[in-house]
Amino acid sequence: MSSLVLPTADNEPLRNYQLLTSLVVPRPIAWVSTVSEDGVPNVAPHSFFTVASTNPPVVQFTSITEKDTVRNARATGRFTVSLVTESTWRAANATAVNLPAGLDEFTFTGTPSEPGDTLDVPRPAESPAHLECTVREIRPVGNCFVVLGDVQAFVLDEAVLDANGRPSARALAPVSKLGADEWAPLGEVFAEPRPRYEGSAPAR
Repeated sequence: MSSLVLPTADNEPLRNYQLLTSLVVPRPIAWVSTVSEDGVPNVAPHSFFTVASTNPPVVQFTSITEKDTVRNARATGRFTVSLVTESTWRAANATAVNLPAGLDEFTFTGTPSEPGDTLDVPRPAESPAHLECTVREIRPVGNCFVVLGDVQAFVLDEAVLDANGRPSARALAPVSKLGADEWAPLGEVFAEPRPRYEGSAPAR
């Protein structure tokens, strides 16, 4: 196998960005809605998104540069993460538009919104799952801002729950972000239990 070695110090920042976003895939998408101090709603997708803690439940997303999402979350202390699905990804992509600060992406893109349940933050009405969060911390890292949020409530469409009350991946039909302008649906779903150590080496 022939390898291409690309030291990050030798690359332009754009090249490192391209490599990171093409290699760290697939990435779940946080469709983050906020509201400004003046009451203007904002919604935008962020594909650097994951769980930071399960007890307490904390999620995190990263904004490349300090956009309205970060400014609003810092000013109000709250935000909502909505799931991007096969039926909503086009709307989520539309809300990535580079509007001037202070304009409402819901209205500009025609994305239906609805009020929050536990927080005064509007959210995409057509998403089947929402995480209503309060800001725990906003941390600058390089050219980015990492936003950590304590999940105050999970708001779930009952249609996406399985018989045990757990969200079903197939029913949710999430969409992920890949490199460049590429997106991908869930694809094949398979289950495999984790191995457990029972005190002896596994048979070979």
